[in-house]
Order: sequence, then structure tokens, then C-alpha cells
Amino acid sequence: MNNTREVEAVVIGAGQAGLAGAYHLRRSGFEPDRDFVVLDHSPGPGGAWQFRWPSLTYGRVHGMHALPGMELTDADPERPSAEVISDYFDRYERTFDLRVRRPVDVRAVREGPGGRLLVETSRGVWSTRALINATGTWDRPFWPRYPGQETFRGRQLHTAQYPGPEEFARQRVVVVGGGASGTQHLLEIAPYAAATTWVTRRPPVFREGPFDEDAGRAAVVLVEERVRQGLPPRSVVSVTGLPLNDAVRQGIEDGVLDRQPMFDRVTPTGVDWRDGRHVDADVILWATGFRAAIDHLTPLRLREPGGGIRLEGTRAAADPRVHLVGYGPSASTIGANRAGRVAVRDIRRLLAREPVAA
Repeated sequence: MNNTREVEAVVIGAGQAGLAGAYHLRRSGFEPDRDFVVLDHSPGPGGAWQFRWPSLTYGRVHGMHALPGMELTDADPERPSAEVISDYFDRYERTFDLRVRRPVDVRAVREGPGGRLLVETSRGVWSTRALINATGTWDRPFWPRYPGQETFRGRQLHTAQYPGPEEFARQRVVVVGGGASGTQHLLEIAPYAAATTWVTRRPPVFREGPFDEDAGRAAVVLVEERVRQGLPPRSVVSVTGLPLNDAVRQGIEDGVLDRQPMFDRVTPTGVDWRDGRHVDADVILWATGFRAAIDHLTPLRLREPGGGIRLEGTRAAADPRVHLVGYGPSASTIGANRAGRVAVRDIRRLLAREPVAA
């Protein structure tokens, strides 16, 4: 194929997982541009963090762990997390000379000649012997479907579009979702809004104590089993519970975090429950999470009948050339670091034609 560049490995995505993989490739003797390339579709460093809402300050981030080889120190807890982490990722890329190419949109990964993979992008084609896919979830916000949703005369938006609390001044807001984002949105919006209502599919579980590395590892184990079975992964955060910090305690005491069961129908003016209850709303904010952004891998036919990609470690069970990091059990900052290391270990064995351990 014309204008096809050959490398040993391609990393797709330069968030936490992608940078961890690139770091371990570099440490293993792989040279950027010559042996591997990192492709990122975002306009600048920071992964999905660069798109977080301004009111999410660094001190309120839920479980951020440093990238391998360089700590994040002396960060101002009052500064927006988007700025803190984007600056940190930028320094990291430059410190380790990772030479991330951006913006590059990866359109498809296909089988190529000679046992190689072809990575088709907006900036040409790369032919590679191994792939680290680290595309995360931010580009695939999940919008549940409920009867009557299309009739709502107010505004509907997703966490991915959250502009900050000031835009909800004097409005009646229904927040849907029991994760960390949903509770953060509620606590921010409540002082501005005319009224807030919190609805979730399941009763929230609040967790005492710090979210340290041990807690992170325990959560990763809970998510791994679904991926082993080839099922779509749940997020790590979904099994950790919500941190019961001072702000959350105050929100519970004030009645802001008064969870209601999921409504049954959306109406033009709000939401209805089957028991006849109605809540008027100007805004429905869907804090309902994200799904893995892996459609570009479709030509490789990696999905299992259950809908997910079955992994052995970080390797796709259906193709040992392909590693998914930041997917399922490695979709947390601590899991992403470990996954990058494991993926590169296996890639080294693959390229040296050594047996790959499970």
C-alpha cells in the first residue's frame, strides 16, 4: 500500500494507559518513530482529562495515580483538574521523548500482508506487528433510552457536555446516575438550581476510607472476571462505591443526595413514575457513564458473543498481536499503569517469537 510506514508497535491513544504503554516501550529499547508510534486524536496532551468541566478541581479528583517514572507533585488542589493533568501529561511526553502525533483519527485496524496489522488513519497508514489500543471511553458517552425521551421540551445533556454549575441557575434539574460524576454534579448544581432531583437505577453504595492502591487493586479484580468471559466491561468506579467524604455527608444531610428510584417515563415537562408521581424539569443531566471506544477494531472481529472482547491479561484472546489497555480492569489510573507494563512485556516476547505466558 502506498505511503505505508512500518513500525514494530502502534499505540492508539495518549491518555494514562497509552502513555504508560509508550513509556514501557521506550524503556525496553524501542525508539519512537523508528520502532513505535503513538497516535492521539485529541488536540493536545491530557487524554480525556483535558475535556473535564472547569469546576472539577484537582483536589476533587477521584483516585488519580501518577504515571510510571514521574510523580505528579505540588499540584494546586484548587486548580482545574483539566489544567493540572494536561500540563503533567505534556511534561511527561517531553521528558520521555514519546513524540505523540496529534491530532490523528484512527479509522480502522485491518489484517495486512505478512502477518502485520494495518492502522488506517487521517494521517496515513501504519503497518505494525503489534498494537496497544488505549482509546478509553470518553468519545462514547452512554445515553439510556426511556419512553417519551424525545418529547421532552427542556434540555438534555450528558456528563461529557457538562459546562459547570452556573448554567443551571434557577432551573429544575433531574440528575440521572449513581456514580461519582452524578454526585459531583448534584453537589455543584444544587446551590444554583431552583430544584434538583437525583435518580439512579440502583441504590447508591457509599464507601468509607481512602481510595488507596490496595483498594484500587481490589476493584480491578472485581472487573476482570467479566472481561475474561468476553462480556462488556463495567467501570472500575462502578464497583468501588462512592467516597463518603465531608461534601457527600453534607449533601446527604441537606437532602441534596436524596436518591429516588429510576423514573419510568419522560414527559414534555419532566419525568413520571409508575405510581403516578411527577417531577417538573427544565434539564435532564445524564451522568450515565461511557462505553469503550473500540469501533475501529471491528474489522479484526475480536468481539465475543457476549458483546465484549475477551482478554488474557491485556491481550485479545482472538489475536495476540492486539492489546487493550484502559479497557475493563485497566480503566482506572492505577490499572492503566500496570496494563501498560504487562502489554509491553508480552509484545517483547511476541516480537522475539518467544512463547507468550498467560
